[in-house]
Amino acid sequence: MNAIRLLIADDQALVRGGLAALLNLEPDLEVVAEAGRHDEVLPAVRAHRPDVCLLDIEMPGAFAGVSDGIDVAALLAREEPQVRSLIVTTFGRPGYLRRAMESGAAGFVVKDTPAAELAEAVRKVHAGQHVVDPVLATESLAGGANPLTAREQEILRVALRGAPVAEIAAAVHLSQGTVRNYLSSAIAKTATANRIEAARAAQRHGWM
Repeated sequence: MNAIRLLIADDQALVRGGLAALLNLEPDLEVVAEAGRHDEVLPAVRAHRPDVCLLDIEMPGAFAGVSDGIDVAALLAREEPQVRSLIVTTFGRPGYLRRAMESGAAGFVVKDTPAAELAEAVRKVHAGQHVVDPVLATESLAGGANPLTAREQEILRVALRGAPVAEIAAAVHLSQGTVRNYLSSAIAKTATANRIEAARAAQRHGWM
């Protein structure tokens, strides 16, 4: 029986190494590649052909259309659909869980999951099943759907850096008036006072 081939993507070398060491102890699992940035994942997948990618959410290396590990999962679902994605993150936010499942990820677990459970999650994902942290699943159902549109999320990501309206407008290729309208909507939906607070609230809930 061939081992399940794994790619581990995490920006912390110690975390990558620890996960790799633990998973390589399993006789049916083999870590064949590692990545420390979002933009390294797809090339590594094409070079090493893993069966399952373990993806962290927050890493450097953002590029067009990809700002976090959930976007990477969506990219893999489009470009390399034979590869299954399992989100393994410190940030167990219900909004992230919803986004991950909608993106095409096959599973979502937190990093403090015991090694034996993580290995079993990998096996289930490889077998075509979906694996979700049960506590997060309950919180996600209780928290409701993401209220922000895709465009509002895009604008708030730029706003989170403290960019003025003119800079946001240039970044997203919209007029300043249109950006103000989107920001007003996002501020209302997040029940905050300004665009920075709205962006932080959206990040805190995992809505972007």
